Amino acid sequence: MHITRRQALLQLAVLATMPFAPGIARAGIPPRGIRFATAWDREGNHHTGMLEVREQDVRVAYQLTTPTRAHGSCAEPDGTWLTVARRPGDWLVRWHPDGRPPRWQWIEPARAFNGHALSCPDGSRVFTTETDLETGTGLIGVRDGQSLEKIDEWSSGGMDPHELLWVPGQEGLRLVVANGGIPTLPETGRIKIQLDRMDSSLALLDASSGHIQGQWRLPDQRLSMRHIAWHPEHPGMLGLALQAEHDTLTPRLQAPILAIWQESTGLQTATNPPLQGYGGDIAAVPNGFAVSTPKANGVALWQWHNTSLTPPEWRELIADDQACALCHTPDGLWIAAAQRAHLLTNQPSAYWPVPPQLRIDNHWVAV
Repeated sequence: MHITRRQALLQLAVLATMPFAPGIARAGIPPRGIRFATAWDREGNHHTGMLEVREQDVRVAYQLTTPTRAHGSCAEPDGTWLTVARRPGDWLVRWHPDGRPPRWQWIEPARAFNGHALSCPDGSRVFTTETDLETGTGLIGVRDGQSLEKIDEWSSGGMDPHELLWVPGQEGLRLVVANGGIPTLPETGRIKIQLDRMDSSLALLDASSGHIQGQWRLPDQRLSMRHIAWHPEHPGMLGLALQAEHDTLTPRLQAPILAIWQESTGLQTATNPPLQGYGGDIAAVPNGFAVSTPKANGVALWQWHNTSLTPPEWRELIADDQACALCHTPDGLWIAAAQRAHLLTNQPSAYWPVPPQLRIDNHWVAV
């Protein structure tokens, strides 16, 4: 389903009136039937579909086997979902949790999917982040909302575009995309090359023409912008999870993993202790942001303590083995970690085991 900005505000408002104590989590039974659209690997096979949190555990509610590892999933207005192959990927699939036949779309020649898609609120178009394999140029693929066939493509303003989102209050008008900026070649796949040429940026695009209306870069170009999330409590405030690509170990381990963007003030990095320089998923939480740190085995938290819209202050790292996928709901922050789902709010800890050998991937979206 499509979550509007107003709905997201109402979700966060449930917790915004109480202190956010991220060191402890809620005990008890989750809301009946809570499900997450996500991707996972199990016993050497790749899947996308739905996981359901029940009273005692997490079960597979629907699964679709995929040719390669999946990455991001996107809700569509009619109840279907889009899942994209992990970069450099060659497939996009539309599926429905009721089990109707999926629709597969294979990438065009000399192109690769970069893991994320975004559907128009009216279902007329689908946008995908892509790479031109011959030149390394980043692209936004514009696809027919029914057939998923490409009808146009635009420059993303850089290399290695990853996640893209609607600008709040302007759905259908403007897109924001994080260009990871890492050069790659078809023959080297995911191997990172020529990092001295990195050019990570955040670009703002007109969604009707693809015209780039603005572009922002961090002073440290070895910080790759990849995953992004709007903060409903602060309209126009975007959080970005960062991944450091420095040649030497010390600056990489000590690098910031969160940046904040506003159109009026640009990009600013938040401070944090050494966290291996790797931000995975990102989610807005009451008065702040959460970024998963799978290499540091935890979830990092920042929090505003006043009404200033400067970067939020460092709060703490919540230990959670191989934590990655994050999703905020009215119940709190859901974390997918090694062999368990973890609900983080201000009550005693609650964990639900996932099926044996099932490893949840980078992202999940509450249904």
